[in-house]
Amino acid sequence: MKPNEPSARGPRSRPTRRDFLQRAAGYAAGAAVLGGLREGASAAPAPAPPLPTIRLGPHQVTRLIIGGNPIYGYSHFNRILSQYQTAWHTPERVVELLNHCAANGINTWQNSYAERTLSDLDRYREAGGKLQWLCLGKPDWDRQPHLVEDAAKRKPLGIAPHGALGERLHRASQLNVLTDLLKRIRDTGVLVGLSAHNPALIELSEEKGWDVDYYMCCLYYLTRPREEFRKIVGEEVPLGEVYLPGDPARMFKVIQAARKPCLAYKVLAAGRQIDNPAQVRKCFETAFKNIKPTDAVIVGMYLQLGDQVAENAALVRELCR
Repeated sequence: MKPNEPSARGPRSRPTRRDFLQRAAGYAAGAAVLGGLREGASAAPAPAPPLPTIRLGPHQVTRLIIGGNPIYGYSHFNRILSQYQTAWHTPERVVELLNHCAANGINTWQNSYAERTLSDLDRYREAGGKLQWLCLGKPDWDRQPHLVEDAAKRKPLGIAPHGALGERLHRASQLNVLTDLLKRIRDTGVLVGLSAHNPALIELSEEKGWDVDYYMCCLYYLTRPREEFRKIVGEEVPLGEVYLPGDPARMFKVIQAARKPCLAYKVLAAGRQIDNPAQVRKCFETAFKNIKPTDAVIVGMYLQLGDQVAENAALVRELCR
């Protein structure tokens, strides 16, 4: 939920009784979920049935993977929401969230390489957590390629260079730097991923036969240069990240043609498509209708305002039945 913000034209309007009740209900739901998790630690409730899986190399990965963006404040909205997300996700709550994912049949976690995420990964594993981990590199790994080996020490299933990095190198005609990173990942012994917002980068990998095990495919081309946006929407390009409704169809076409497994992300347009349960369901239905049976989705989830984990897991279990 996006926090209320002051209007650019005047003071914030006074909250209505409905706003208050909805907000209170949301916080109560989140507290109830976390309270149940803590109380259930000794009761050990029976886990939900496993979700359907795909194969990544020798590994079985559930078709719903929990992403890391909401946990670490990558809201893709604004700094205020990002700070709310970061403040909520204490290390203890992250462990509770991941345990709740496992209890709901999810077996894989994807997030970006960073000091905090590695710390949470270590804490979770030390507490006995068994979720598999997929690592996404940072956009500066062309200048710090040694971090590939550091990430590999944590034994992820796979490592993928960040999509923004790959696309920057693509535009700069420095694809040799990207393929050198892919080789460096291969040499560590983990699976090799390639992340992209631009469908053309996935197409190029398929055409050139790059040594890649899986693709991470953003349904929205968020790294599209501003001049390209102007060709589509005119000179008045909207502020901030632009989510074009036609983008998912372009990426779905590439996913369907790809010979390697694809992990689709931004399924809910970074929270822009969650106004009601029907809208969320429609997004999941569209995703699974347009990806291959060998593909999965990565979705950011958290428990502050309700049990997104159980709701999304139930949806995927139903849609992939």
